[in-house]
Amino acid sequence: MNADSNINRRIVLASRPQAAPTAEHFRLEQHPVPEAGAGQMLLRAEWLSLDPYMRGRMSDAPSYAPSVGIGEVMTGGTVSRVVQSNLDGFKPGDLVMAYTGWQDYALSDGSLVTKLPADMAQPSHALGVLGMPGYTAYAGLLDIGQPQAGETVVVAAATGAVGSVVGQVAKLRGCRVVGIAGGAEKCEYAVKELGFDACIDHRAADFAKQLEQACPQGIDVYFENVGGAVFDAVLPLLNVHARVPLCGLIAQYNGGSADTSSSVLMRRLLTRRIHMQGFIIFDYYQKRPDLLAAFHKEVGAWLAEGKLRYREDVVDGLENAPQAFIGLLQGKNFGKLVIRIDQK
Repeated sequence: MNADSNINRRIVLASRPQAAPTAEHFRLEQHPVPEAGAGQMLLRAEWLSLDPYMRGRMSDAPSYAPSVGIGEVMTGGTVSRVVQSNLDGFKPGDLVMAYTGWQDYALSDGSLVTKLPADMAQPSHALGVLGMPGYTAYAGLLDIGQPQAGETVVVAAATGAVGSVVGQVAKLRGCRVVGIAGGAEKCEYAVKELGFDACIDHRAADFAKQLEQACPQGIDVYFENVGGAVFDAVLPLLNVHARVPLCGLIAQYNGGSADTSSSVLMRRLLTRRIHMQGFIIFDYYQKRPDLLAAFHKEVGAWLAEGKLRYREDVVDGLENAPQAFIGLLQGKNFGKLVIRIDQK
């Protein structure tokens, strides 16, 4: 618990993991709270988003975004409160969404900062269903997947922050939706609460057979965010002209064995003319402002009307972020994982 408003707790990258990260790869530090200078504002985080992409930032391998340096604060989106401001358009007390990382306080020049409604009922939603994960689901499914009524849409990590929105939007578009999740409880939630037509436990010994039975007409759209054995089971079921939005491969983030079916994959992509497109959601923020506006309008309305359900997995305390993140990569979270940072 941090009761001292003069101390800024920061969780930094202590060393680079070669496989699954452990507690030793993170370090909790304490520093004085910085003062806002000219053209700056001081933000105090209230909510921190934990997302799979952060594992990639812990590596120094070439990627679409810079790595976190050793000794630097772990990257991440936050819902924060303005404490001090020397910036036009921002005043103390304003609620904002920013990328200030795993720390209590941060200075900002206003870049990549979005003001949130002062009366927002659940501010953490700006990190999930109404934020980057929700937009990832919306843009990837509709722009790349282009689902049509009556088609079969399959999504892995079906109860997660992205997958749960993918499936529900596909249902609202008139599709048959089959989820893939880890464990009976998550699969039951996907069907009974999220409205999926079926959900298959990827831990089942006969997982591939169950998936085939759940998709008697094959798969038209597969939203890929897992990879590994799950994709191996999906691949034979992809229909002619299937579309595969590819936004992540969490099964490989911790240095798992290389996919041995690459030659099969390439042949299948060729003979069935499958559209498989990787995408990074941050590109859409700049290139498709029209789609972002549509996302906020449509998903916001669905959420308000109860047509779209959303679940959060809340962990209290910034100091618990490393262990929660380790669990995220192991599939232990149930819903969008957020850290509720100690209130001061």
